Amino acid sequence: MINIDKGVSIILHDWLNVRKDESIHFITDETHMREAEAFERWAYGADANLKTTILNSQLVQKGDIIESMTDVFCKEDVIIGATDFSFITTNAIKTAVKKGARFLSLPLSCSDGSSLLENDFIQMDPRVTYRDAKKIIDVMKHAKTVHVTTKKGTDMYFDIEGRRPGYFNGRAGRKGLIGSSSFEVFVAPNEDKTEGVLYLDASFGYIGLVNNTVKCVFEKGRLVSVESEGSGADKLSSYISSFNSPNMYKPGELGIGLNRISRTRGISYIEDESAYHTFHIGMGRNIGLGGRQEAAGHFDIVTNLPTIKAGGRLIMKDGEIVL
Repeated sequence: MINIDKGVSIILHDWLNVRKDESIHFITDETHMREAEAFERWAYGADANLKTTILNSQLVQKGDIIESMTDVFCKEDVIIGATDFSFITTNAIKTAVKKGARFLSLPLSCSDGSSLLENDFIQMDPRVTYRDAKKIIDVMKHAKTVHVTTKKGTDMYFDIEGRRPGYFNGRAGRKGLIGSSSFEVFVAPNEDKTEGVLYLDASFGYIGLVNNTVKCVFEKGRLVSVESEGSGADKLSSYISSFNSPNMYKPGELGIGLNRISRTRGISYIEDESAYHTFHIGMGRNIGLGGRQEAAGHFDIVTNLPTIKAGGRLIMKDGEIVL
C-alpha cells in the first residue's frame, strides 16, 4: 500500500501533467470524501484551481446525471471522474474532449475499505504499458476479426472491421485526450457480431471474484445464456437484469490487460480488468470507446490466460504477449 497523498501526486503529475494555470474539475460521490480531501490538500499546497463536485453515488452508473453536466465539462481544462463507477463511455465526456478538455477515468470503487489511491497497481510505469500496447495495436489495426481462446474452453470471435483500437495507461497529458486508470488495449467490436463461448473465471467486475467458472454463450452480439455449477451464473444474471436495459446484454468492448502489478483480487474492478495475463469483455455502453451502443451502464467481465489472435496473427499466448 502507498500513502494516499502519493497516489494523488501520481495522478496529477505523472498521468495528467497538470499545469498551474489549468482548471481542474474533480467529480466524486459521497462515499469518497477521503479522496476528495486529499485532492483539496494538493490544490491548497499547489495553489491550483480545483473545483470539486459531489454526486449521489446511486445516480452515476446510469449516466443521466453526467450527461446533464455536458455544458459544465466543456468549460474545463481537466476533468477527473472519481466516483464508484466509470462514466468514460458517456456522450458528455466525448463532447467535452472534442471541445479541448482532457478526461481521466478514475473509478474509486474498492470493496475492502481501502482507497484506490493507496493501491500499489497505480504505480505501474506507463511507458512499459505503452510499449506493450503499441505492439498489439500495430497488429489489431489491420485486422478484421479477433479470436480469443483459453485452455478452459473459451472460444470467442469479435468483428472489429472498421473499428479503431486504442489504449489506456493512466496518461492524459494533452488537450483532447481521454485517459483511464485501467491499463489496457481496447476496441469496440461491431455491434451484433460477437459470437462464441466464454468460460469466465476471474472477475465479475463491480461484483467481485468468480468462485466457480461461469459459461457465457454469445450469439449475434448478445449474451444468450449463463451457466455455472455454483451461484456465479445467478449473480451475473441478476446484476445484468438490475439495469433494466436490453443493451447491457451486448458486448461493447474487448480489452486486454497490461498492468503487470495488478492482480485479479476482486477488490477493485479497475485493478481486475487491468491485470496482465487477462482479457475482458465490457458489457453495455461503449460511446467514447469508438462504438455507437447506448445502454444504462458499462461493466467488465474478466477472464484469465487468453490466447489471442488478431487477423490470424498471434499476439498473446496463454496470457503472455508474444510480439
